[in-house]
Amino acid sequence: MRNTSKQFSAILIICSLYCMACNGQSASDTTQATSTKDSMSSSIINYYNKNKGNDLPSKSLGTTGNGSLINGKLMPFEGSNFQYFDQWSYLLGRGFVHHKVKQSVLDAYTLLDSLEPSRKFYIMECSHADGGEFFPHRTHQNGMSVDFMMPKLKNSSAFYGLDSLGTSHYFLNFNNEGQYTKDTSITIDFNTIAHHILLLDKAARKRGLKIKKVIIKTELKDELFSTYYGKKLKTSDIYVVKSLTPFVNNSHDEHYHIDFELLN
Repeated sequence: MRNTSKQFSAILIICSLYCMACNGQSASDTTQATSTKDSMSSSIINYYNKNKGNDLPSKSLGTTGNGSLINGKLMPFEGSNFQYFDQWSYLLGRGFVHHKVKQSVLDAYTLLDSLEPSRKFYIMECSHADGGEFFPHRTHQNGMSVDFMMPKLKNSSAFYGLDSLGTSHYFLNFNNEGQYTKDTSITIDFNTIAHHILLLDKAARKRGLKIKKVIIKTELKDELFSTYYGKKLKTSDIYVVKSLTPFVNNSHDEHYHIDFELLN
């Protein structure tokens, strides 16, 4: 996953540089950088308006690892307490989900906004508009998968200093205690993760979904389950993976992956 993620990140960086060149903009020029930011914001708004989808319900076909999506819905780039993690990933069409997943994710953020009003959260990659293969991910093929960035703490306070790295965020490394390997004062906020997962499942069930699976590096589960909300998560019926291949396990130390499924 690390090697393929690096290839994917390189593609996005090349796209970014290409677009800047096309616009005649220099990253070293402050005035032009501001213009680029404004242009990007406009591009994102225009992209969402053109691609947010129709009013027809979505249909997920197949599985998360071998499937497709009909009438996929684009997640909004940002809201009052959340943001999609990378502009280029978003504009390359990697933020689509089933309509019930979209509603559930937004409902959970609304709940978090009232319960943890000072926190900001980040959505990571989802699916293509029509689903299908989603390099470098093995899943994310039918609009039922969403990656979420780990919320972080520094000296017990919310920390966002690593959250603006875009696709490079997938390269961050945390040890088995949830400490950032380059600065152990930066740690994963496991209690907030557990709270988010519980609220996501609550919101999903009201929309006719439930969480099918939570993927997180298995060595981090003890830290997750030891927190206030983690204890509630452990006793819930939400499945948190018990084992993963080394390939998959090592790539889920800086984000958690959630698969949803429709209730019968």
